[in-house]
Amino acid sequence: MNSTTALGHKVVSNSEWQRACADFLAKEKELTHLSDEVARLRRELPWTKVDKSYVFEGPRGKMTLADLFGGHSQLCVYHFMLGPDWAEGCKSCSYLGDHLDAALVHLRARDLSLVLVSTAPLATIGAFNKRMGWHIPWFSSGGTDFNHDFAITFTKEEVDSKRKAYNFGTQSPYSDENPGMSFFYKDPSGAVFHTYSLYARGLDVHDDVEPPDYGERALNLMDLTQVICHLLKLPSLCAYQHASRSHNVRHSVLDFLY
Repeated sequence: MNSTTALGHKVVSNSEWQRACADFLAKEKELTHLSDEVARLRRELPWTKVDKSYVFEGPRGKMTLADLFGGHSQLCVYHFMLGPDWAEGCKSCSYLGDHLDAALVHLRARDLSLVLVSTAPLATIGAFNKRMGWHIPWFSSGGTDFNHDFAITFTKEEVDSKRKAYNFGTQSPYSDENPGMSFFYKDPSGAVFHTYSLYARGLDVHDDVEPPDYGERALNLMDLTQVICHLLKLPSLCAYQHASRSHNVRHSVLDFLY
């Protein structure tokens, strides 16, 4: 008995394997087409203006939410799970942080500012950031309502109540600190809009997450994790975008990746 048989997995001839893969490919294509439709609906979602003032603490002092755009029109805030009394950051967040850090140059080139925000004190953030060797701008929202307003941080009473206050009111929070990523757009007048947020399994790498339509400078910032996952394709993507512009055709990053 060979090791494959011992594992109990089905083994077939090459022709049977080809047929099975072709049948499965049909299902994958169904999913891709459904993803296209979901992405279209997501682009049509309304935005909401952020009127409340939020002030964060960073290495260079205090900064507002508008300041976090850093000269870009689009902002992605990764709600890094590092609580006020935590000794170190969330392991899953740290894993993603390694990939986000490597993507900074590509994202900024596409008019997107990426920052991390945590409720931990700036000193704790600075120490952990140094330990990890990252270059992503990281700010403390401690003492503000930011994390709570964006349904990331909850009080002990809220967690214990099991009320469905997380992930657009579809589930109860896991704990006081929860995973999430929020996206914003700043128009030429300086007004800031909350365009979308990802929570829980929404942070998995999905092919169906696209941005709202920002016009001619549209970037697939909503599928940040997808962009990161496919960084090796970016040289080809750049050539593709150049050819598209020469033919006056608009494409998002995800159009290329699909």
